[in-house]
Amino acid sequence: MLYRRVEEELQAAFLAVCPEAGDAGLQVRKCPRPRFGDYQCNGILAWAKRHGGDARVLAGAIASRLPGSGSVCTSVEAAGPGFLNFRIRPGALAQCLQDEGAPEQLVGKVQRSRRVVVDFSSPNVAKSMHVGHIRSTNLGDCIVRILRFLGHDVVTDNHIGDWGTQFGKLIVGWKSFLERDALERDALGEMERLYRKINRESERDPGVLERSRAELVALQGGDAVNRGIWQQMIAHSRRGFDAVYRRLGVRFDHTLGESFYNHRLSGLMEEMLGSGLAAESRGALMVFFPDDPSLRGHPAMIRKSDGAANYMTTDLATLEYRMERWRPDEILYVTDGRQQLHFRQLFGIWRRWRPGCTTRLTHIWFGSITGRDGRPFRSRSGEVVKLAELLDEAEERALRIVEDRNPSLDAARKREVAAMVGIGAVKYADLLPNRQSDYAFDWEAMLSLKGNTAPYLQYAYTRTRGIFRRFDGDVAEVCAGARLRLEAPEELDLARHLVDFPLALRSVIEEYRPNYLCLYLYQLAGLLSRFYENCPILRAGEEAVRDSRLLLIERAGAILRRGLELLGIRTGQMM
Repeated sequence: MLYRRVEEELQAAFLAVCPEAGDAGLQVRKCPRPRFGDYQCNGILAWAKRHGGDARVLAGAIASRLPGSGSVCTSVEAAGPGFLNFRIRPGALAQCLQDEGAPEQLVGKVQRSRRVVVDFSSPNVAKSMHVGHIRSTNLGDCIVRILRFLGHDVVTDNHIGDWGTQFGKLIVGWKSFLERDALERDALGEMERLYRKINRESERDPGVLERSRAELVALQGGDAVNRGIWQQMIAHSRRGFDAVYRRLGVRFDHTLGESFYNHRLSGLMEEMLGSGLAAESRGALMVFFPDDPSLRGHPAMIRKSDGAANYMTTDLATLEYRMERWRPDEILYVTDGRQQLHFRQLFGIWRRWRPGCTTRLTHIWFGSITGRDGRPFRSRSGEVVKLAELLDEAEERALRIVEDRNPSLDAARKREVAAMVGIGAVKYADLLPNRQSDYAFDWEAMLSLKGNTAPYLQYAYTRTRGIFRRFDGDVAEVCAGARLRLEAPEELDLARHLVDFPLALRSVIEEYRPNYLCLYLYQLAGLLSRFYENCPILRAGEEAVRDSRLLLIERAGAILRRGLELLGIRTGQMM
């Protein structure tokens, strides 16, 4: 990990200048302007501000002690109001990629592993997953993959919506209008049909609504028949969800729905009322925030006036369970931006309810998916787009591209490549923007082999495999014996970017923004193209140069593949 060696040298020089300061936690980042250096540190500014020093003087004193004997840097310069710019020795780049070129070695493990609980996806029982679920599912899965790759202990929980007033209507529909054949063909579609039908019946006949309420009370009271129907609904729904997750390559450690926490709710409400944290207001139980200006006008309800619990009550019980069961260092909630107020209230209540808890609570929120017209993305008929149907269309569109570009592939292989390309394109288009921005869903743009798309990056990887297929020799043997030589500018640029892979992952996790990894991989693909154009590989002439460039391509391909894998995107030997 080259950047860590730079940070170690930086820390040693800092302590030589300020021996009483201890660990300042100085970090380096990729220099935003390569002409000034490879890495940059701006943490001296913050340290000097906190301790009343002169950042420029301090930066200059540190720079004067770097680089020393054995340093990985050729130069360190103080600049601006207190920045430090570092330039890395080409030999250090080559040695790093030679010895630690595999992605796992290059990144290493975090110095302190954290236990992180990640709550994401969370569809509702008896409803098909729709296009809106792609964002939470993709974003959560990507964050989980990167955290685990870095060495953190991650627990994933799919907090499905399996409880609530809608089940009264669903049970009425199930008992009165269920079509068994339709349930076997498309369980979620049939349950959606039943719910729509009972809603229409309720508008015409108030008695249907009363019956729905009675069925809900029976379910909540433990009625065996209603509970059996409800359990069937959950089982059918989970099979439908799991079919989508398999296509997306997403797995969960736990799927604990809202119903799992029912037994905790009454005690939770009583405790909050008894402690004075919550107060009665017009029959409801409310939590007010008089000391928090951002929430002062937004009290949170934890019990409705009819005595029923709500989402806030369940989320508090869920949070309490997670603390008891997993004792995490951090809990991440991945939902859309419309729930920002809810999570501010949830976190505010929790901190007052359990003031000694040090677990970090983070809401990772995201924007919406729109059509190219800027309106909410819908089907041509105006309906919400079901996620399974979206993935079907992605694969069909990708299949047409595969058939056009590579007609000699057999049918099964075409389907396999189409699934890889189509679903990868949807995922990447979703992860590429700043997560807090809305983005327009555009089939043509996301499936293009040009520009910043998954197919472009997948093709960049297959191109590295193609070079090895054309090589008349044992690639593994050559790479094992090759000595990396970085002489051409394109070789140096590519190598510099490869060793920055750990920094790209660090930046993702610091802000939970996968678009930083997308940008890194896109830049890597561009550097590979320039390398191909200017540095002959199989026709390099000198064998040592050829072998060095084969090794460099092997390292680049491995990082490209692993980076896409961390985004949840598959790669193949051919496209």
